[in-house]
Amino acid sequence: MHTIDTDYLIIGSGTAGLAFADTLIAESDAHVTIVDRHGKPGGHWNDAYGFVTLHQPSAFYGVNSTDLGSGRIDEIGLNKGLFELASGAEICGYFDRVMQRRLLPSARVSYHPMSNYLGDGEFESLLSGERTRVTVRKKVVDANYFSPLVPSTHKRRFSVAAGVQVVPPNALPQLWQLMGVGALNDAPTMPRRFVVLGAGKTAMDTVVWLIQAGASADTITWVMPRDSWLVNRVTVQPGESFFHDVFGSQADQMQAFAEAASVEELFLRLESCGALLRIFPDQTPTMFHLATVAPGEVQLLRTVRHVVRHGRVTAIEPERLLLQQGSVAIEPGALFIDCTASAVEPRATQPIFQDGKIVLQMVRLPQPAFSAALTAFVEVHYGDDATRNRLCVTVPFPHRMADYPLAMLINLGNQYQWGQDKALRAWARNSRLDGFGKLMGSAGPTDTDKQAILMRLREQTMAAVANLERLVARR
Repeated sequence: MHTIDTDYLIIGSGTAGLAFADTLIAESDAHVTIVDRHGKPGGHWNDAYGFVTLHQPSAFYGVNSTDLGSGRIDEIGLNKGLFELASGAEICGYFDRVMQRRLLPSARVSYHPMSNYLGDGEFESLLSGERTRVTVRKKVVDANYFSPLVPSTHKRRFSVAAGVQVVPPNALPQLWQLMGVGALNDAPTMPRRFVVLGAGKTAMDTVVWLIQAGASADTITWVMPRDSWLVNRVTVQPGESFFHDVFGSQADQMQAFAEAASVEELFLRLESCGALLRIFPDQTPTMFHLATVAPGEVQLLRTVRHVVRHGRVTAIEPERLLLQQGSVAIEPGALFIDCTASAVEPRATQPIFQDGKIVLQMVRLPQPAFSAALTAFVEVHYGDDATRNRLCVTVPFPHRMADYPLAMLINLGNQYQWGQDKALRAWARNSRLDGFGKLMGSAGPTDTDKQAILMRLREQTMAAVANLERLVARR
């Protein structure tokens, strides 16, 4: 068995693990060891479907030291007029460059891909089976606790009869190979009915891809257990030209938080001010996982007319789909696309800083990269775990609409704590991952229009906190 020494042992080389490591080596002289099962950095991005992109602008994602993307505004497509969204391939290439050109050249990072962490400071090579014992001088960092599930690796929760074709969205770009199209001796067997299973962002991406790739919306059956509220991407743009969209929307949202008498009314107010969208106007959403879309995506999704709302899938049989609340006939030869993996599987929150351990979680929704980077800064510069946990209260990810007021209350509480600490306030303001700090700072004292928006934001935020406490108490 090999033995090595390190200051921090990071389990996982996905977004959180790399963002933490990047800030840690920037702010300290610590040595870091990173262990991951994947062969390349990037975590779940290695397993994602080929047409996946970020939900939010590239400017908010990655590690603090290295820009992702060029700051371009898209000129075509459904994201036209908004800041670019990195593709999955771009993100994987970006994280590989971060590892090869930033972390490893520091001579303070040791990287062990294709390795499984066994616990108690020990990991095993998936290829050789050789084990390594790590003596950790400071802390073990769990960067996998809130790792998302993806369709290509998750375990299905429904049965599939023989002869039924079910694929993850990863298979769609190579569907011609899967179906034998172009084979010399076989007739094409491409499906003419596509059944998309799932209601989350993966399913939305899949429906959009199918239509843009040439499928008629009338050939798509969309199985939606629940409708979802969606964040309007226009309100989360980093450029100065979006100042009014961003901070005007934030002020409107704070007013909605301040005035809503119930959770249901809160979401309707957020929709009324343009912060949230819904796909189908005649359906009241019951789910909110902070999926972020452009208005153009919503318009395209609305062209799908065959939507099944009978709960989750329990079984797929030839020509029949069984659901929690009934069954639906499906024409022969349909292709089922499994988008049921939950990227935000419910997990109990816990303190981030523990005895000899750091469990990376959200400290600002919905920003895993910023959260991990800020956690690393706090780890280096604040001397005890009680102080660290006061500055980094875990924000629970909302799984029901009723969870959102508590998440926002903690979000605002964290932001207040950071604003009261000079060093942390300065770091966040200058962080590339913060997104809005520099934008807020661009409002000069003589710019009365922008200053009026910021004043309204501050006033409404104070009122929002008081009302959010009441909404939380009624849960």
